[in-house]
Amino acid sequence: MNQPTKILIIGATSAIAHETAKLFARDKAELYLVGRSPEKSKSVQNDLLARGATSATCVTLDLAELGKHEKLITTAVEKLGRLDAVLIAHGSLGEQALCEQDVAATLSELTTNCLSVISLLTILANYFEKQKKGCIAVISSVAGERGRKSNYVYGTAKGAVSIFLQGLRNRLASSGVRVVTIKPGFVDTPMTAAIPKNALFAKPGDVGAAIYKAMQSGKEVVYTPGFWWPIMVVIKSIPESIFKKLSL
Repeated sequence: MNQPTKILIIGATSAIAHETAKLFARDKAELYLVGRSPEKSKSVQNDLLARGATSATCVTLDLAELGKHEKLITTAVEKLGRLDAVLIAHGSLGEQALCEQDVAATLSELTTNCLSVISLLTILANYFEKQKKGCIAVISSVAGERGRKSNYVYGTAKGAVSIFLQGLRNRLASSGVRVVTIKPGFVDTPMTAAIPKNALFAKPGDVGAAIYKAMQSGKEVVYTPGFWWPIMVVIKSIPESIFKKLSL
C-alpha cells in the first residue's frame, strides 16, 4: 500500500490553495498548512480533515518575517517525516496608487510577493536537491508577463518570481525535482473583491483543479485558464510605443 503524499502548503488559507488542498485531501494526503490567520487556518484544517486528509497540521506565520522561514520548513519536515511536494500560494494585491507614492508600501508588497517566496524557495530547493525527488509548485501570475501601469509593482514581484523559478527548474532538473510555475489570470477570490468581474475571471475551484493536475503531471509552466497563454503572447508582442498608450 502506498504511503500518503506529504505536502507543505504555504498560504493555505487563500481561496486557490484551499481548493487545491481539497483535492489532495480526497487522496488521503498528509498536509502541513501555513497561514496568517489562526481562525482561517483552523477552519481550513477542519474542512480538509473532513474531506479525507490523513492529517492536517496548521501553523500561523507572517511570511514577511524572512528569518523564520528556515525553522518553518525544518519543523514541517520533522512533523511529516519528509516532503513530497510544496505549494507556495501566499501573496497580496496591494494598491498600485499607494505604492506609487509610498516607498514603504512598495517594499512591503515586494517583500510579500517576491522576497518571501524567493527566501522559501532557496531553502526548499536545497532540501529537495538532497532528496533527489519531489515537486515545488508556486503561484505566480500572468501579471508578471509585462509591466502595466495599472499594477506594475505587483507585476514586478510576480515577474521576478517566474524568472527565479526558471533558473531553479534548470538547476534541479538533474536532481529529479520538478518545479512548476502556475500563472493564473483573474480569479474571483477575496483578494480581487474590489475589482469589477467580467468573463475573464475564473473560479477558484477551476484554478485549484489545474494546479492539482499540474503538480502530478509533467507540466512545468501552466497558464490557468489556458486561454491566458495566447492572450499573453499577444500582449507581449505589442510594441512599447503602442503599449504605453493603452489603458491596461
